[in-house]
Amino acid sequence: MKRVLVTGAGGFIGHHLVSYLKKKSYWVRGADLKYPEYEPTAADDFALLDLRRWEDCLQATDGIDEVYALAADMGGMGFISAHHAEILRNNSLINIHTLDAARENGVKRYLYASSACVYPEYRQTDANVTALKEEDAYPAHPQDAYGWEKLVTERLCTHYLEDYGLETRIVRFHNIFGPLGTWDGGREKAPAALCRKVSLAKHSGSFEIEIWGDGEQTRSFCYIDDCVDGIYRLMRSNHREPLNLGQDRLVTINQLADMVAKIAGIKLARKHIPGPQGVRGRNSDNTRLREVLRWEPQISLEEGLRRTYLWIDSQVRAAERGALKSVPNRSSLGRRVSVS
Repeated sequence: MKRVLVTGAGGFIGHHLVSYLKKKSYWVRGADLKYPEYEPTAADDFALLDLRRWEDCLQATDGIDEVYALAADMGGMGFISAHHAEILRNNSLINIHTLDAARENGVKRYLYASSACVYPEYRQTDANVTALKEEDAYPAHPQDAYGWEKLVTERLCTHYLEDYGLETRIVRFHNIFGPLGTWDGGREKAPAALCRKVSLAKHSGSFEIEIWGDGEQTRSFCYIDDCVDGIYRLMRSNHREPLNLGQDRLVTINQLADMVAKIAGIKLARKHIPGPQGVRGRNSDNTRLREVLRWEPQISLEEGLRRTYLWIDSQVRAAERGALKSVPNRSSLGRRVSVS
């Protein structure tokens, strides 16, 4: 049985990936500062470790054949635009130590979770953005410290392949969303935040939500089931260059809010307020994804939002009743250093 490590396994994508790999009969070790928040982990072994520490990375990668490196200190735009030094320091330590520990322990394959934040801000100034191809990352001018660290670690993975023969794979996520992810507290992404706001508006009867900026900023959004399927397909492929993973359907934040409101069965007023918005427009060019994997994301935005809204609405209603239950294995350790 092949032994794999998923770092960031207490976070959103990592938790879903652990469950996916277990269904494919892998032996899975999860590693994170915390256990998954909303349901127990399916991992065979879950190590509560601080992957900023070299010794912890050696422990996590010991006896492992393949690593899915998803651990990161991150969150939504409000978080990553206000914690540059913290993000750059923590993520640099996590990724340098995890990658080198994998080499030290003889890991055969290593998948690194990068981000669309590596793409230059100068290519994303228009809401009607041209979809971003993988080669568009250069000349480099990534978004925020988070994007710079991601781009540097991509280069590090490439050099570990060239210099040490470690088979590295690099995936660039474009706005992954779905159930069992952070939905409040400041680290949530736009789909989760909108689902929470719409749910609260519906149950309070206010029928108004706040949106940062004019709401005309654009993004594409990929559902979590497609994300973990794409991750696995890339790991099993022979493709060694960075690869986009996301949907290629561009929508405005206003449109996204309207979709969620329709799912909730209400009509909403939108109140636009000042707040961090990130780049004006971002979309994934999936040409290479289709060529390399002979596959592309299958779940529509509407269906993904429906599943996500129903789950977040249940969380909101449970929270209002004071009925949120502790999940077995939930840890009181810090909530940082986990991919969301």
